[in-house]
Amino acid sequence: MFQDRYSLAFRLYPYERSSDQDSASPVRHPVVIMGGGPIGVATALDLGLQGIPVVVLDDHEGIGMGSRAICFAKRTLEIADRYGCGQPMLDKGVVWNLGKVFHDDRKIFEFNLLPEEGHKYPAFINLQQPYFEKFIVDRVREAQAAGAPIELRGKNRVDAVQVHDDHVTLEITTPEGPYTLEADWLIGADGASSPLRGMMGLNFEGRVFKDSFLIADIRMLNTQFPTERWFWFEPHFKSGASTLLHKQPDDTWRIDFQIGWDVDRKEELKEENIRRRLDAMLGPDVEYEMVWSSIYTFQCKRMDQFRHGRVIFAGDAAHQVSPFGARGANSGLQDVDNLGWKLGMVIKGQAPDRLLDTYHEERAYGADENILNSTRATDFITPKTAISHVFRNAVLDLAERHAFARPLVNSGRLSVPCTYDGLSLNSEDALTGGPARTRPGSPCPDAPVADGYLLSQLGGDFILLTFDADAPETLTEDGITARRLGLSATDDATGVLAERYLGQATSAVYLIRPDQHVAARWDRYDESAIRAALRKACAKE
Repeated sequence: MFQDRYSLAFRLYPYERSSDQDSASPVRHPVVIMGGGPIGVATALDLGLQGIPVVVLDDHEGIGMGSRAICFAKRTLEIADRYGCGQPMLDKGVVWNLGKVFHDDRKIFEFNLLPEEGHKYPAFINLQQPYFEKFIVDRVREAQAAGAPIELRGKNRVDAVQVHDDHVTLEITTPEGPYTLEADWLIGADGASSPLRGMMGLNFEGRVFKDSFLIADIRMLNTQFPTERWFWFEPHFKSGASTLLHKQPDDTWRIDFQIGWDVDRKEELKEENIRRRLDAMLGPDVEYEMVWSSIYTFQCKRMDQFRHGRVIFAGDAAHQVSPFGARGANSGLQDVDNLGWKLGMVIKGQAPDRLLDTYHEERAYGADENILNSTRATDFITPKTAISHVFRNAVLDLAERHAFARPLVNSGRLSVPCTYDGLSLNSEDALTGGPARTRPGSPCPDAPVADGYLLSQLGGDFILLTFDADAPETLTEDGITARRLGLSATDDATGVLAERYLGQATSAVYLIRPDQHVAARWDRYDESAIRAALRKACAKE
């Protein structure tokens, strides 16, 4: 049965009356999150695991239908692993490494995303967004059972907010009537259309690309398609100006058809019209079941500021990119990764309020990087003039015969984690000959260690990661403690650790932030430099 795209896939947090609704005066909470999607719930999980009480308000009672975000990058899986839900995602997801690019009926080239050896997680998995969200909610339930102070409130719609210097007041509507509560901090994770952003009269500026894409999720058991990413420019089956194919779990395939700007969306979403496109692509003998469909338009936008006093925006509410390149949900989880530890430290009194300004600084930098890559991909996929179309096809023709032209083909540069080069929290690089990939500001690459993988031992607090260098087991500066993780290149049989963290150096000391990003590095232990770097990483100087 073809699913209504507004149905719920999982009804995970049905409405229950809260004691806040019976209070004579508004109850104050440390953190309230507006939006129960993956970004909002992941933020609640991050804070709840730190012991910080948090309430999630959502106007639905669970997770919507449809694949929506489907490509989850290695960095997202690593963040999810730190939260305790990476393995279920990997177990359910479809691992893929090979991508193929076609023009008309010809294969232009193929590429392999398989990273070098020594990573716990693959480059990408395909997983429908409802599963991704469910695994996060499942982990929240486990955390709640263990005492984490997290509340998920379904059918709690926020209708108005009033921002004060030291708190936010929220007016909420439920099936049993309205009530009011207060929050020390309010996080807007309510999606690209963000009612919160509208209530506050905040701008969301950028570029809308005049083209439309039709998504069709179909289930087919017998197919000639392998587990690969296939992208057609001007496909021979004429179902769209371009077409993208991905395999998902449950024998489900995601197909995106580029259908143009001046289309009747209501007509295009009729099942018989979707089937007409699918039949032209798949052929008359392929049996399939329609699962879900939608139409989207490319948009690249972001807010001027992600923080507005006591209100902080994350995910699509703060920035939006076209889906080619898998930059939406993946960048949203990097927002959570960045915001969680900073807000936690501020709430606990371990860092000044200005640390939260660096959330905007770093994640706006990441959003601009994503918007640049997404815009370039969109311009290549959807040429806007006749001459740009000629040049685009000339690149495709060259790429079919010459390797030098293949990097110019842009069917969506796939998401990679952001390195915060040159931003305020990153200290000078004092590791002579150190690898570029682990310079200050970069996310730590994984590597095998004696008892598993390196990233499993990083994150959640500050770490002094040492390689063949002496250092104390802990170092405390102004109430912030960094614990030591000591490793040696002599214990690295594969050479991966040395390659990724030493380079030409013979010893190294890294200061790693709670989000597994490098804050600073040296060739030896330097107590005064490390103390200064800790203060800087917490915005204390």
